[in-house]
Amino acid sequence: MSKIRGMRGFLASSIGVTCAAALALPLTPPALAATASPVPAAEAARPAHHAGTPATTPSDRRAAEPSAAGSTQSLPLEPLSRDRATPSAPATEQGLPRRAVRHFSLVGVVWDDPDAELHGRVQVRTRAAGTGTWSGWQDVETHNADHAADPDTPERASGRVRGATAPLWVGASDGVELRVRSESDDSAADSTGHASGTRNLPAAPPLPSGLRLELVDPGEDDETSSGDEEEPRAAGGANAKTSALTETSALAETSALAETSALAETSALAWASAVTGASAVNADLAPLGATEIAALNRAESEQEYLALSPGELTERQLQAKPYVGPRPGIVTRRGWGANEGLRESGFRYTKKVKAAFVHHTASGNNYRCSQVPSLIRSIYRYHVKSMGWRDIGYNFLIDKCGKIYEGRAGGVAKPVLGAHTLGFNSNSMGIAVLGSYGATKPSKSAVKAVARLTAWKLGLYRVNPKGKTTLKSAGSNLHRKGKKVRLNVISGHRDGFKTECPGRKLYGKLGSARSKAAHYQGR
Repeated sequence: MSKIRGMRGFLASSIGVTCAAALALPLTPPALAATASPVPAAEAARPAHHAGTPATTPSDRRAAEPSAAGSTQSLPLEPLSRDRATPSAPATEQGLPRRAVRHFSLVGVVWDDPDAELHGRVQVRTRAAGTGTWSGWQDVETHNADHAADPDTPERASGRVRGATAPLWVGASDGVELRVRSESDDSAADSTGHASGTRNLPAAPPLPSGLRLELVDPGEDDETSSGDEEEPRAAGGANAKTSALTETSALAETSALAETSALAETSALAWASAVTGASAVNADLAPLGATEIAALNRAESEQEYLALSPGELTERQLQAKPYVGPRPGIVTRRGWGANEGLRESGFRYTKKVKAAFVHHTASGNNYRCSQVPSLIRSIYRYHVKSMGWRDIGYNFLIDKCGKIYEGRAGGVAKPVLGAHTLGFNSNSMGIAVLGSYGATKPSKSAVKAVARLTAWKLGLYRVNPKGKTTLKSAGSNLHRKGKKVRLNVISGHRDGFKTECPGRKLYGKLGSARSKAAHYQGR
């Protein structure tokens, strides 16, 4: 028995050492979530019934009970209508009736086949968690396949990738109603105000299979929550209730404790490795665990350029004037609260950065700048958990207040391979301005941030923001695979793929961004 007690002490101390090592990091570890099963709680723990809301069913109430922050609710859609003439045909309208759910802040719809398109309209209504007020119907951007990893890449061929709409930020909510209606292109045009008269419209195409509504809770701003891990049992917790154990039961308990401690150590070490790695790739720019990479002036940025390129520059390049814009301040993944346990481990790089593709997230403009960390965590979770990507797709994100955020992990100065412009992810970077800019003008601060970021990052790779470059297409609906395409160094997403992104209003500001970026480089 003394040997068993000694082994228990060793195992407990081993867990403590591992946890202490993780806690010693300058990064706060993710809060371990409770299990995803419903919590047996009193009615007071459930969202209050709001006036004008249909009574919830027991399953609705279970969905509305509290869960750990930082989670995704994935709800299968159900038919809302069928063709009476052919009742066995697939439904042309699916959705979910109004219901109570656990708290969430971002919505999207996913389906099984990433190559299938959703031709039609997706609309959602949500209930504000604070007031119980239902919103009007909001459109969700359906054409999102152009934001993706390139064909034939490991990320695209992982078997986890799904088709998806763009995400829509709705703010803290606890109720939802959804409708997805299949429409032909002609009928969709008619629905925007063009009278169809008596002409016959083509039949609506079938909806993609496996439609699901994704409700994303970003978690709390002051801590990163995984939402997907179970909390390891405290060592010896059950032992205090037992005064005596037989040798057999003691050995069984010790074996179970050893297994639990091994799992705890593995989990803690994996987490420590992920968070340290994500921060260490920026170690040349900021201290380990920094929440923000500080801005530099041009002289400091030129010195940094030389320090980051040892052995890569020719004698002629060393003698030439470096055209590197002042490094802007950049909020790190630690700064916006990324849970590094969500993404695939390791980093993927391309050879260099020859171009910058500007996007909008099409997630709506109803966010406050103070909410941006939550918004980015939501998009990150949606990209990884709902769409099946290895990490958030964009290399950088910019909010309407002009703040710049690190996107995909791998180092802000490095040529990280993203999943932002289908067909042109190699040798490029993707910058997403948070919001929808088809009809809304981007803020001057956001456009200036695009210029400041590109002046610095493109400068590190000796690229003129006002120049042209040639990229080889990996295949898109605009440029066939293998075609060499001449593009502006700062291009809009629509230059590489037939899409509305980055929205007409933002696209119209790219000329200004190019000029500003060249000016920041001293050209």
